[in-house]
Amino acid sequence: MMHRRSCLSMMLGMLLPAPAFAAEPVPGADVTGDLEAIRVGLPALAAAVAKDGNVVASGATGVRMRGTDLKVTINDRFHLGSDTKAMTATLAGMMVEAQKLGWTTTIGEVLGPKVAQMNADLAKLTLEQLLSHSSGLPTDNDKLMDVYFSSDALKYNMPDARLRALIKMKDQPPATPPGSAFHYSNFGYMIVGMMVETAAGIPWEQLITERIFAPLGLSTAGLGPQATTGKIDAPVGHDVEPDGKVTPMLWGPAADVPPLLGPAGSAHMSVLDFAKWASWNAGLGKRGPALVKPETLARIHRPMISTGKIPNPPPGTPSEGEYAMGWGVVKFDWTERPVLTHNGSNGFNLAKILVDANKDAAIVVTTNFPGEKAEQAANLAVEKLYRRFVA
Repeated sequence: MMHRRSCLSMMLGMLLPAPAFAAEPVPGADVTGDLEAIRVGLPALAAAVAKDGNVVASGATGVRMRGTDLKVTINDRFHLGSDTKAMTATLAGMMVEAQKLGWTTTIGEVLGPKVAQMNADLAKLTLEQLLSHSSGLPTDNDKLMDVYFSSDALKYNMPDARLRALIKMKDQPPATPPGSAFHYSNFGYMIVGMMVETAAGIPWEQLITERIFAPLGLSTAGLGPQATTGKIDAPVGHDVEPDGKVTPMLWGPAADVPPLLGPAGSAHMSVLDFAKWASWNAGLGKRGPALVKPETLARIHRPMISTGKIPNPPPGTPSEGEYAMGWGVVKFDWTERPVLTHNGSNGFNLAKILVDANKDAAIVVTTNFPGEKAEQAANLAVEKLYRRFVA
């Protein structure tokens, strides 16, 4: 998921004069040197590998902001972008277990009383269709971007801002029949957030903090831009213009997606906390904490729709795959079987996650830079770490 200034690219530099390595000791095998060799053109790159519930390798290298010597550390916060979606799916699973929602509960059943005269086909879309991008709702387009970046986006509390966004789109039917095609929809995940917070009786932001961040002990986790206003205490994202101009995006609304899109992708945390989350999924929810029952997590992980074939995919990108709920399901050339995976980007950062539940293993990679260079470096890091520590 990308910021408007980054031309709506969905999922998805100059060399510094000298290497800048993390100063803090890292858990498990130190792969900082390996990451430095891959980091060409990126301000910072961090990664962690978890196996059987423990971090077995980690590292962080580079700087928090391009053009400075502020070195990253292994505990620095990175933005996760759309990797937040799997967390929103888990919150939905909690509401299903509590019998406050069902996988087939419709938008109209939950939000109809708040949105008068909603399009009938829009109202019929189900929770599981929204979570699997099989609802037929469109990928971000100009009309949706106008809604996301309207004056309402920063004028109201988040539940009200999301409600006003849905009201503006209430006349729009799905672009394709539900279940017929894969359309990656941030708007759909915003609606999921609304359904979840309505069922729970508290805002999505509070729910993810209390029900995922706290139980897992994700002490660095938060929402929105990863650096504290007035400080460079985390790797800040960078905007890359079409002409190649790079601008560090420090704080405030311009440094992230509009807050109303939190359920689609606003979480940040250290690469070690990111690995905790990934490892909990790799353990199929059986290690604890008991966020949801193992059978609920299995349903979240289960493929629901083909993403279709990608013509001429870039190196490291599979030509086809499937999508579960907040997770892609993909077979890579270097994995024995399909694995869970996802990319996250707000247009200024990039994060990747891979979960191989059959091996109880997970890999996470983060950088504070967007685009092709970041994609290539992160892909290479994931593959190298998988081959070395998991295969």
